[in-house]
Amino acid sequence: MIEIACKKNKFTYNVYHITKAFFPGEEITQRVDEKQESLVELKLPGDSCFSLAPEDIWEELTKAEGREPEEKGLERLADDLGNLPVTEEDAAQAEKRAVTRRVYRFLCEESGRELVWGTLTGVRPTKLPMQMLEEGKDREEITEFLKKEYFVTPSKAGLGYEIACREKELLGKLDCRGGFSLYAGIPFCPSVCSYCSFSSSPIGAWKDQVDSYLDALVKELRAIGRMARGRYPDTVYIGGGTPATLEPDQLRRLLAEITKNFDLSHTVEFTVEAGRPDSITEEKLAVLKEFPVTRISINPQTMQQKTLDLVGRRHTVEDVREAYAMARRLGFDNINMDLIAGLPGENAADMEDTLSQIEEMQPDSLTVHSLAIKRAAKFGQEGRTMDLHSEISRMVDAAAKSAVKMGLKPYYLYRQKNIAGNFENVGYAKLDKAGIYNILIMEEKQTILAAGAGASTKMLLETPIRTEGGKKIDIVHVENVKNITEYIDRIDEMIERKEEWLWR
Repeated sequence: MIEIACKKNKFTYNVYHITKAFFPGEEITQRVDEKQESLVELKLPGDSCFSLAPEDIWEELTKAEGREPEEKGLERLADDLGNLPVTEEDAAQAEKRAVTRRVYRFLCEESGRELVWGTLTGVRPTKLPMQMLEEGKDREEITEFLKKEYFVTPSKAGLGYEIACREKELLGKLDCRGGFSLYAGIPFCPSVCSYCSFSSSPIGAWKDQVDSYLDALVKELRAIGRMARGRYPDTVYIGGGTPATLEPDQLRRLLAEITKNFDLSHTVEFTVEAGRPDSITEEKLAVLKEFPVTRISINPQTMQQKTLDLVGRRHTVEDVREAYAMARRLGFDNINMDLIAGLPGENAADMEDTLSQIEEMQPDSLTVHSLAIKRAAKFGQEGRTMDLHSEISRMVDAAAKSAVKMGLKPYYLYRQKNIAGNFENVGYAKLDKAGIYNILIMEEKQTILAAGAGASTKMLLETPIRTEGGKKIDIVHVENVKNITEYIDRIDEMIERKEEWLWR
């Protein structure tokens, strides 16, 4: 049991997630006590304790500059932040970062190890290097900043920089502000994998409702088409769930509605996440070829049959090979495959074997996910005899080496809360086959209009301000309900939510 007590609520998120990354198998309790003198108190297993006094934070703020703490106020902080105009919010953020750094250093000493992403707890670690690239910073400045300010390891700092450069180049080819991206969600799967947290339901239980769901989805897509008239989708993504659970006629209906209601003349990428091999047929792939689909996903997650059986994926390793070969025969020249590092019962040797089988197929892109601890707990990951951090580290490294063998370059990266080993999810692709939609949804550089149960629309709205540049970008999230029946019954409400905000 680990106990965390914070004087201010703003410290709780970072302190909890940093601690959880070091001690993934421990139960953690946390509370906010505004009356306690220390900013943070930690009690670890074995009665090891940590207490952080307010004056220690000013030492932290000046340590990076090699100076002794002087004035302890906003004026002193202004100097530490580069003589910028400092607000109360600036000071609060600096204080939070300093608290996180001190907690991190203590946990490093107690555990005898470091986290590869240091104190970065967010889902988009490339956001900082991307911002610095846009400011004209070079590789050395960016990687040194990540290492010094956030304790990111040299290899991950280099990876973050490399991916940010690739993202910047790819996004530079789009009219991000003038266009938008379109997402349509199919919340059905052949069966629900035991580790999955997405909004999906087994298709067998909803067979009689699929057409009603499509009626609602089509209604929402038509409404979005009207709202977006005069603008063009740069990318289209049909995800889920597993879109290939739809019957051929249902799939054709969906694709026909998209091509009819949106001008795709500027679309650079049209992805259908076909997904599970047990849902893919030649007839369905032939339907996709009737439309301007440019990219598909065939996702094995692993090529170990024992694991597929354990996690509830009702297909075989051979089904993966057959679906992939079928797609190639029908002319698909941009195929992505997904793998997961850290699935229950697997070790690095299993991942290496999976990767060798993937190398034989030569997909155009490969996305490697690290399993999130909260999902892994269902399988008793905390009871495994191997060192989870070390094992996943070997898996992630093996995947990077395998990508090099296949001529694939890392092009996007994101993280999840409680991700195993504090690692990351990385997309690798041939230079001309990168998934643009994946970059857009991570970097938040473009409005994404989303339809379907559980779909999340992100609208980038510009607000005039009195500063150089003259505009501030706000991101508005408009969420659709996840429950399929509610989505069908409340579709008009889902449409009205978007109309309230779109293109303000």
